[in-house]
Amino acid sequence: MDASTETFEARLTATAREIEAVLETLLSPSALKGEIARPERLRSAMHYASLNGGKRLRPFLVIEAASLLGGDRDAALRVGAALECVHCYSLVHDDLPAMDDDDLRRGKPTVHIAYDEATAILAGDSLLTYAFDIIASPETVLPDKAKVTLTLALARAAGIGGMAGGQALDLAAERQAPDEQGIVTLQAMKTGALIRFACEAGAIIAGASSEDCVRLRQFGERIGLAFQLADDILDLTSDAATMGKATGKDAGRGKGTLVAMHGMAWAEAKLAEQVLAAEALVAPYSERGTILAETARFIAGRKS
Repeated sequence: MDASTETFEARLTATAREIEAVLETLLSPSALKGEIARPERLRSAMHYASLNGGKRLRPFLVIEAASLLGGDRDAALRVGAALECVHCYSLVHDDLPAMDDDDLRRGKPTVHIAYDEATAILAGDSLLTYAFDIIASPETVLPDKAKVTLTLALARAAGIGGMAGGQALDLAAERQAPDEQGIVTLQAMKTGALIRFACEAGAIIAGASSEDCVRLRQFGERIGLAFQLADDILDLTSDAATMGKATGKDAGRGKGTLVAMHGMAWAEAKLAEQVLAAEALVAPYSERGTILAETARFIAGRKS
């Protein structure tokens, strides 16, 4: 590991700790103004789901994209925490027996195993709802227009036309394998949409120009595809101990992936292509774009 990689990973880890501190505060037992009470078992399941490890890559992207364009860090931390709530809700629901039926997540029992299915469903529901609470809250110091824009963008990234729709396509792929365009669409929705939002959100927080918003959105699309390609490669080459979850499940269920369709050499070349394209998108920012470029390389080279 060279010094730059070590510095990047130290920054990623430090930011993850900041996000976790925000989540700890947000998920405290104390009811907020307008809430009646926080049932302890449900709150505990939400805490378990969202503070059970992970790189916090999506909030990291929010914070670094905002920083690139001069956005407020505290606001970016809260929006990043909101996005992490959406991401963690999706993992809780995806792991359910009716979905992917997984017993292991980040090396630990999934929420429906550690608690029960009903609590897992409610924990996911509550995390999703809380995300929009966090953005709208007065404690998130942003102009109302920015909050509305973020809310709309996150809803569309997370809902029927984004992540949830992508999960529906993923379940359908178990019955009938999609063609190449179907795989690309599924992955752009299920995995790519929240990563794209993370990058665009940083620009929105900073009140950036439409040109910057488009550039960061395109950067997010590139690294979203890179993330999924890397994930599919790891699903074939890694093991459960390294990944912290079951591997080889897509092949076992007959789901098509771009790696399975075109082979490992093609996938690795395509992955490198996405990284180069992502680097080119942030190159105009010179030194300020270095961290995002390093993030693209990290995504491609990750081992878990």
